[in-house]
Amino acid sequence: MSSYIFRRLLGLVPVLFGISLLVFSFVRLIPGDPAVSMLGERATLQDIARLRESLGLNRPLFFDTAGYASSGRVGTLFDSQYFLFMGNTLRGDLGQSISSRRHVSDELKSRWPATFELATAAMIFAILVGGVIGVLASVRRNSVVDNLSMGVALVGVSMPIFWLGILLIYLFSVYLHWLPPSGRLSVDIGINFVPITGFLVLDGLLRGQPNVTWDALVHLILPAVALGTIPMAVVARMTRSSMIEILNQDYVRTARAKGLSARTVILKHTLRNAMLPVVTVVGLSFGSLLGGAILTETIFSWPGIGAWVYDGILNRDYPIVQGGVILVALVFVLVNLFVDVLYGALDPRIQYH
Repeated sequence: MSSYIFRRLLGLVPVLFGISLLVFSFVRLIPGDPAVSMLGERATLQDIARLRESLGLNRPLFFDTAGYASSGRVGTLFDSQYFLFMGNTLRGDLGQSISSRRHVSDELKSRWPATFELATAAMIFAILVGGVIGVLASVRRNSVVDNLSMGVALVGVSMPIFWLGILLIYLFSVYLHWLPPSGRLSVDIGINFVPITGFLVLDGLLRGQPNVTWDALVHLILPAVALGTIPMAVVARMTRSSMIEILNQDYVRTARAKGLSARTVILKHTLRNAMLPVVTVVGLSFGSLLGGAILTETIFSWPGIGAWVYDGILNRDYPIVQGGVILVALVFVLVNLFVDVLYGALDPRIQYH
């Protein structure tokens, strides 16, 4: 097992290198100039040139035999923007934001807990609700419960997140006044609270302030439900199909013939063996949620990575986009590795070499 994990971690190197090359290239294909965006369209050519030089945007991307426009110097790979970007990244320096001049690594540290907290809550909602719906639909196959459950799953997959988010805000915040419409904490609570880890639900307990934990959980409900609806529907459909396949196996019929209760047959003999494909779906969905839900974070004013990277794309802020995408790719690969290792725990017959 340890050798398998080591090989998978070693395989991260070419994956991250390829991702860095792609994101570095594609982000610079976006029309527009960051210097012009910062200074405005009325800026003089001299001001734009000076700003481009200070930001390093006058350097060649990869190779430039024509030399720098400002100095006439012939560019090499070691002078290129990509080489400097990779060298800084390997040292843990993701650069500074072009627009805010803040270190990207500091921005990621402050925003990553919000995204992780939201993705975790959304995934818990998806697993609990989707798993229950899938199990009920498989046990009551072709019944009213089955049709109603799959109808709910179909609506969950089909409804756009932005529309669902607006409906949730209108119903539970504007009309019923049950839940807050946006943010991570109430203004009167958050203004005097100093977080420790950035995970507000946990920080409230660490600080001995349960009111902060409760307020963070209340603010988390609506965005987590909106974000977790699509994974919930996928989990429900996958659980149903996998459970139906396992229920038709001989050992399940043998367990029933022994007189075991339906609960024991479902929980001990069927559900665990049906979890392998569900775990795959959960892992992929969780990895994508950790990438930051742009629409959800925008609608609910959630200070996470998704909306931050989206703003970076609009502002042609190359360091933000590069740092955000590389972090998302790294997390996605690590989540997939965790899922592969979890297979062995669920099914001892799976061996890693």
